Formats: sequence, structure tokens, C-alpha cells
Amino acid sequence: MSDTDSFIDEVSEEVRRDQLYGYFRKYGWIAVTAVVLIVGGASYNEYRKAQISSAAQATGDALLNALNENESEARVSALEGATLEVSEAEVIRQFLLSSEQVTAGDNAKAAATLDAFLNTAPETSQIYKDIAELKALMLAGDSLALDERRSRLEALAQPGGSLSLIASEQIALLDVEAGNAEAAIERLQAIILDAEATAGLRQRASQLIVALGGEPETLPSLPAAQ
Repeated sequence: MSDTDSFIDEVSEEVRRDQLYGYFRKYGWIAVTAVVLIVGGASYNEYRKAQISSAAQATGDALLNALNENESEARVSALEGATLEVSEAEVIRQFLLSSEQVTAGDNAKAAATLDAFLNTAPETSQIYKDIAELKALMLAGDSLALDERRSRLEALAQPGGSLSLIASEQIALLDVEAGNAEAAIERLQAIILDAEATAGLRQRASQLIVALGGEPETLPSLPAAQ
């Protein structure tokens, strides 16, 4: 290679280097900003995870500390006053609170607690609402008019509902309370034949049918494997 060619190559290299430095000076802030955003985003995510973990632990500790009280009345007071840093845990507090009120012998207050929760927690998942509604009705008992209990239970007993069969069992008990054994037996027979019914639910339904003077249905036998 001649000295001229070597000189041209060196000049070309210098030009490319100058151009590269020019690009860095002109657009380097973009790369710096991207790095800052990436690092900052990762740091914020870690901070948020730590916050969520800390809040969950504090909420769990608050509930456990309340349950560690020796007397039911003290546990009720502690649960009512517990500070929950995770809003989603409110449903847990209400279920624990109603259970402690039952243990303390105040079923009416436990039912009122669940009813109040249903009226003030529109964002709660439907399954928890259904459980609270059913539990409230069972706790309230005959303090509510039979027609009101039936109406609310029928809403829970709609086909496809998560608690439809248990609600239907409760309606059968209302039929018994109203002196309509025939309607109760018919409803209980339907529960026995429902594919979604558990063994325990079928057993309870069968026992009540027998107590009412009926004969429980039996599930059809499956054909033997060939």
C-alpha cells in the first residue's frame, strides 16, 4: 500500500470517528434517557414489590394478632379495630368477625355484619358475596320473614350459581318449616340427581327425605365397561 493510500485511509477513519462523535453528541441523550428509564423502572418495580410484600405481611400480622386474643369478645374488638393495609383482605376480616360473633353467641350481630358487608363492598368477587349472603341468611334464621328468606335463597339457587345446590337445600328446609313436605321432598330428590351434588350433600338430602317419610332417589348406574 502506498503512502498516499495509507494517508487516505487515516483521513477516512478520522472522518468516520468525527461523524460518530457527532452522532453521540447529537443523539446520545436518547441512549442515556433509555438507560435511566430502564434502571429507574426496574428500581420502581422492586420498590413496589417490597411495598406490596410489606403491606401484605402487616395485614396478615394484624389479623393474626386479633385472633390471638383469649376471649371471643376481645377477638371481635381486635378484628374491628385492626388496620388492614391491603384492601382485598377486608372480606377475610368480615368472615372472621362474623365467625367470632357466632362463637360469642351473637348470631344476629354476625348476620348483621355480613349484611352490612354486602351493602358496602360492591367490588368484592361474586363468590364471596354469595357465601356472605348464604351465611347471613342461615344465621338470621326465623328473625327474618320466611318469604324474605325464600326470595333471597331463590336468587342464590339459580342454575349455574356457585352455591345453587346448597341454597336449594336451604329452600327445602323452608318448605319443611312451612309444612310443605311434598315440595321439600321434590326439591331434595332433584339435588340427589344433580351431577354437581357432593356426596355429603346427597347424604343429607337422603336423610331428610327419609325423615319426611319419602324414599330417596338413586343415581342411575353407569354401564359396565366392555
